[in-house]
Parts: sequence; structure tokens; C-alpha cells
Amino acid sequence: MPAHPRTAIAWLLACAVLAAACSDATSPRTGQGPISPVDVREPCASRNPLRNAYFGDLHVHTTHSFDANAFDVRVTPSEAYRFARGEPVSLPPLDAQGRGTRTVRLERPLDFVAVTDHSEYLGEVENCSTPGSSAYESETCRIFRGDDLLATRTFGVQLSVADPKRFADVCGADQQGCRAAAGEVWQSIQDAAEAAYDRSERCSFTSFVAYEYTAATGASTMHRNVIFKNERVPFPTTYFEQPTPQGLWRELRTTCLDAGDGCDVLAIPHNPNESNGHMFLVEYPGAATTDDERAQAELRARMEPLLEVFQHKGDSECRNGLSGVLGEPDEQCEFEKWTRPGPQDCGDGTGELGSANFGCYSRRDFLRGILLEGLKEATRLGVNPYRLGVIASTDTHNGTPGNVEEDSFIGHRGNDDATPADQLGPGQLTAGGIAYDPGGLAGVWAEENSRAAIFDALRRRETFGTSGPRIVVRFFGGADLTSDLCSDPDGLRKADAAGVPMGGELRGTNAPSFLVSALRDPGTGTRRGTPLQRVQIVKGWIDAAGQAHQKVFDVAGDPANGATVDEATCEPHGAGFDSLCAVWTDPEFDPAERAFYYARVLENPTCRWSTWVCNRLAPEERPASCTDPTIKRTIQERAWTSPIFHDPAA
Repeated sequence: MPAHPRTAIAWLLACAVLAAACSDATSPRTGQGPISPVDVREPCASRNPLRNAYFGDLHVHTTHSFDANAFDVRVTPSEAYRFARGEPVSLPPLDAQGRGTRTVRLERPLDFVAVTDHSEYLGEVENCSTPGSSAYESETCRIFRGDDLLATRTFGVQLSVADPKRFADVCGADQQGCRAAAGEVWQSIQDAAEAAYDRSERCSFTSFVAYEYTAATGASTMHRNVIFKNERVPFPTTYFEQPTPQGLWRELRTTCLDAGDGCDVLAIPHNPNESNGHMFLVEYPGAATTDDERAQAELRARMEPLLEVFQHKGDSECRNGLSGVLGEPDEQCEFEKWTRPGPQDCGDGTGELGSANFGCYSRRDFLRGILLEGLKEATRLGVNPYRLGVIASTDTHNGTPGNVEEDSFIGHRGNDDATPADQLGPGQLTAGGIAYDPGGLAGVWAEENSRAAIFDALRRRETFGTSGPRIVVRFFGGADLTSDLCSDPDGLRKADAAGVPMGGELRGTNAPSFLVSALRDPGTGTRRGTPLQRVQIVKGWIDAAGQAHQKVFDVAGDPANGATVDEATCEPHGAGFDSLCAVWTDPEFDPAERAFYYARVLENPTCRWSTWVCNRLAPEERPASCTDPTIKRTIQERAWTSPIFHDPAA
């Protein structure tokens, strides 16, 4: 019987109906005992077959992550989930009693959250933080509890080498000291997710059991957030056991997808903008035949249906000036970008040190280039390994999911950016500080707010991401969508019946039409939302010669609406739109070409978070970054939909 009381009660109720399943089946993991039903819950009182928009955060770190704990973050997973539902948490600096001295609260609760602490070092952090543990007085633990920058670098360096090793003085020669401690922490993470999940008919909040896999070979980011559909989860996989993404996928297939006990999982890559071309390098290690390559491509597509396109380390949608993609520069690709020294373009190759903001950029570091590489592979293999939908999230290391408001941003990593001087500086641990931002939100279209419904929406890529605002955007494609859908009161149902939603696939020889509809963030009683400026559709395709192209189309709104913001007061001026809608047909459609289409929604300009912070400081207290002309003082917040893909007719 499950250990958690709520799960145990639900299990008993289900067993009354499913007696055979509970009495006869045995666990495929242990070979002992009955298999309990998966994700037993009361039916949601409200269910919409046309789907509702839900907002969440699937990238959240708490005190169990080494690079949060070292900076004095003491927020637990339970507290992070409570914060997501509207309760306050306390952040460092800590007082003499070890309590946070800054209190923050989310003005609008989220609908769903996954705490994604680093699977690496769960046991080490626990041993080094627990007085009386067998490793507490070890040299490594003394380093960990000492200087926060040295601690994080000491632990982080092992995640950048090809043959990582755990610390013997913390884990023991057989590493069992860390595995046992990690097991206890992993159970507490599961318990926190279970306690937060609303299994009642209200369906008010969904939590997911999850972790982050933190590969960074050569200091190039190849991290993945691993999200489980239900409470049936294996022990976390780490970079120490599986130092390649291919190893992670195989491990998850073996321990979860093929375990036969109802486990389901997906992995979400994030920050390809730091990967120096590695994260989506087209490679098939060990493959001897095209069939071997196809099998690897199929596994990758199964394991990774999504990309985190935006978070506090910036935008991974697109970047101008990189080789291998034809098309006019897109001014909106300059949104929240870092600049690195030295050569900028990896070309077809790779670089290193991206997580420290060094090395080259690759077209494969950004969503458009990745999608185009996938179209090429689909032509060659018949399988697209990069048929990706999109989300956004925060990557908060404060345990504060969804804390994305520009005017109240207070940093993301405890003592590392706890003061205005640190926030506006160049960064302490790595290049960051002024280059960071509050991060974004994940949006999904699901029938109800439950684990099964939200996870299934993630799996089918009916998702969107925003840079923070709660912009609601819908996107359908199909050859039979009519031009009057925006004015038709029944237009949504008709589009859903006649087309495919974001994340879907189209075939056929007729030029597809696309319905895109967007609603502005309504704001709150104390913080007003920003009007929309315009909606764009971004197309990418591979021509008959195998060349990759991109093009952006304005389809609704007014890019010349004259909206501005007063940088001294952050007061916005000018008109905008509460809603925008368009039905657009591709005027350049070629049925023989593989293509993708996604929508991008832009708000009117507003002040960047750093401008808010600078304006609150006395003039003599403002650092040089407050007047640095290379640092943008305003931004245009936005939303991105998952693409709709066109495959040539068979």
C-alpha cells in the first residue's frame, strides 16, 4: 500500500472496484506485492473538451540544489509549492537564527508546478548540511559550507568533465553514503509533490514529481528537466551514471517507460543558448546503419517533445547573423540576448564554455535552427528527432516559481544576487547579474487541471511559453479553416474540428490557413496588464536544394502603433489591443517542402526589470550599468506558441 495517507485512501477505494488488479498483480520493479492504481483522484468538477489555458512553472530549484543551498536558500519543495499557491516565503540574506530576511509572495497563484532540483548531489547536499552526518566534517563539506562561490564551483566542475567522480570523503569509496541520503531526499521531494497535488474535485493545483539532469560537458549546457506524469517514479538518473543525453534517454526508457507499472516521463531541454552547438548536434553515437540512426531519432523524439525557449538566462528562440539559415534579419531576435567575446558563429561545428558565456553560438542553439535541422533529418530518415513544442519557465533558485514580474524582480539565486548592486552587476558566479531576467511561464491547453491532462498536453505539444505575462494565445492550422473564424461565435469549436492545434501536423497539397488568437494579460487589482501590439507568424522551411529558410509575417495588430514607455517613470503611453485575431493563409506555400509555423505575440513596450531597480536607487547609488547604452532599458514581453508542422503528402 502507498505510504502517503491520501494516496493510501485513494488506493483502497480504487481496489474496491479493481480488486483483481490490486490483488494479483506484482510490481515489475521488485517482483513483490500488488501494483496500486496510478494517479487515483476524484474527477474534476469542471472539464472542458475544447481545453482551458493553464499557467505554470516547470523549472524550479530549492534548498536541495547545490547551487541554491550554497547561496543560503533554505526554501523547501513544500514551501515552493505553497508559494506557487500564494503563500509567502523568506529569502536570504539569513539572520542570526538562519531565517530569511526578505519576504516575497506571488500575487497570482499558478495552476501547476514541478520542483526540479538537480539530481546530482542530492545526497551530498544533505550530508554536508546535516550536523552529525558521517560526512559533515569532511574537507569537501567544509568547503561547501564556506565561501558560496568556491562551494558552487567545486561542485559544478565535476558536471563539466567527461568522466565525473563523486567526492569520496562525502560519499564513501562505494558512494553508498550519498545514495542513501539521496534516497531520503528523493522521497521527501515526492512527498512534497503529493501533499501539494489537489486530488479533490476542485482540481485547483497540480504538482509534478521531477528533477533536473545537469550534464555540462566542456562547460556547455546540456541540461534537461525530467517530468513524471504521476507518482510512479524511479530513482533519479544523474550525470555521474549517465554522462550523455543518450544514456539518460535509455535509462528513462528502461526504468520508467518500459517498467510496466504505469510510469510515464518526458525530458525538457533548456538553455540551448549556452550549449555551443552541442545540445542539438545531429549525431547518432554507435549507430552502424540508417536503421540504427532512425531508432535513436525515434527515441529522442519520444523522450523530448518540448524545448524551454525562455528562462532567466535569456531567450533561445532565434539569433541573427548565424550561418546556415537564409532569410532577412528579425529585429525581435535581439530580445534578451547575451553577448560573448571572440568568434560568434560555430558554423557546423561546436564550441565550449557556453555556461560561462564564452565560446561560439550555433544555429542549433536556438529554436528556429533546431526545428530546421529536424526538418532536414525528417527528409533523410523519415523521422524528425526535433519535432519540438515550446514552453518557458523561470529556473528560479529561490524556490519561487512564477515570480516573473519585472517591477518586483529581486534576483534568482539567494545571496548571489540579493542586493541591487549584485543584480545590476556583471555576475558573481558566472556572467549574469544585469544579463539575467525574471524568466517566463509555461502555458498549456488542457481539458482540466490534473496531472494526466496537463502531462498529456505537454506530450502532444499543445503548449506555449511567455516571457512572464499571462498572455493567452491559441493557434490552429488546416486547409479547411475559413476566413470568418475570428468573428464566428462558434469559431473555436470549428477550428478545433477542422484543423490541428499547436504542436500538430499537417499534410496535403492545399495551402494551409492558420487561426491565431491572443488575449492580453488582464493584470491584477494592483498591477495592470499591458496591451498587445501585434501578432506574427514565423515560418521555416527546407527548399528542394536542401537549404534552410525563415520568414516572419505580421498578421494582426499594428507594429507602428506608436506605443512608448517613459524610462524615468516606467509609465506607458499609447494605444494597443486587448485582443487580436487573424486567419492567415501562407502565400508562398509549396506542398513539396517540409515546413513549420508558429505564432509570436508581442506586447507594447514596457520597462525592463533593471530599469525599475535603477529608478528606485538614488542617482549617486546607481552603478554604471544603469546608464550603459548597450543595456536595453525597455523590452517587449511576448508569447510563443508551439509550431504546427507541414509534412509533404506521401
